Amino acid sequence: MSVETGVLARYSQGAEQVQADLCCPVDYDRELLAILPQEIIDKDYGCGDPSRYVRKGNVVLDLGSGSGKICYMAAQLVGDSGNVIGVDMNDDMLALARKYQQEMAEKIGSDRVSFLKGQIQDLALDLTAMNQHLAENPVRCAEDVLALRAWQEQQRKTQPLIADNSVDLVVSNCVLNLVHDSDKKQLIQEIFRVVKAGGRVAISDIVSDEPVPQHLKDDAHLWSGCISGALLEHDFLQAFIEAGFVAVTLDKWDAQPWQVVEGIEFRAVTITATKPHPVPCLDKGHAVIYKGSFSKVYDDEGHVFCRGQRIAVCERSYQLLTSDVYNEQFIGIAPAQEQVANTWCHPSGTLRPVAETKSAARSSDNPPCCC
Repeated sequence: MSVETGVLARYSQGAEQVQADLCCPVDYDRELLAILPQEIIDKDYGCGDPSRYVRKGNVVLDLGSGSGKICYMAAQLVGDSGNVIGVDMNDDMLALARKYQQEMAEKIGSDRVSFLKGQIQDLALDLTAMNQHLAENPVRCAEDVLALRAWQEQQRKTQPLIADNSVDLVVSNCVLNLVHDSDKKQLIQEIFRVVKAGGRVAISDIVSDEPVPQHLKDDAHLWSGCISGALLEHDFLQAFIEAGFVAVTLDKWDAQPWQVVEGIEFRAVTITATKPHPVPCLDKGHAVIYKGSFSKVYDDEGHVFCRGQRIAVCERSYQLLTSDVYNEQFIGIAPAQEQVANTWCHPSGTLRPVAETKSAARSSDNPPCCC
């Protein structure tokens, strides 16, 4: 049994009958759960609560949406101006989530949730469209396989399931570990592709404190049980950094392991990250001050910030460091007088002269005067 078929079979069973060993104890927001059908709650299998990162007006994408619990929780938070998309490859789970779609639309005031069939490591390929194509163009020979591949590539380009730069927040709850190791890099690249510049991810998953040996990876039951496919703690974070995300943060780390197998601890974590804006690095005279408490820190791009110093930054870095991602750590200082934009050429850690930044500080706890 392959990884994919093993996972499909296990979660089809989970859609039919509750599988208590597939989920960790999680303290979800009870107000958001109150209007959800009990079957959706009982047949949801997760290890965290990424819904708490949802903001009003967001377009939210839930990878491996399962019974639809996180989607329906998120739908209450995004409001009428937002919407939620759940992607899953399991027909039984999709049927369970869609079973209550009309009921939930009436409860929250609008139909702002949709469920799509796709693989989370290939968010461009619409599997419902592919099934329809295969019904009309069955594969009978090698030439048909080649024709199918050509059709798939055309679909990805012209009618992607999830478009580039279209999502404010990607969430997932204990699903990334179910993807085959060979597809995990592509999975995170796909997440990066669909998130808008400035958009975020909040991923709850299982990680290991030691490498998982091959004989455990070969155990189909352990893999579909969220064990064998777990990434190492550091590797999980590093994969998002390598994909291009910044502000990658281990926001939640369970002190108590969920399971211990052959001495390896498997625990639930939640990581957050942000997709930077793809704009040139221009010097317009901005600076930031790192508040502390460390003597100095480095960001994901290698910039160094010494505590209490007015460090020169480009406009792009300034916008990021004074956004809600970092603003508790930094004070932003705009130029006292608007400067002509020049291509950034300063070494990391360059000090900005005080004369250039007088009376222009901006901080989360010291907002500019409105008068």
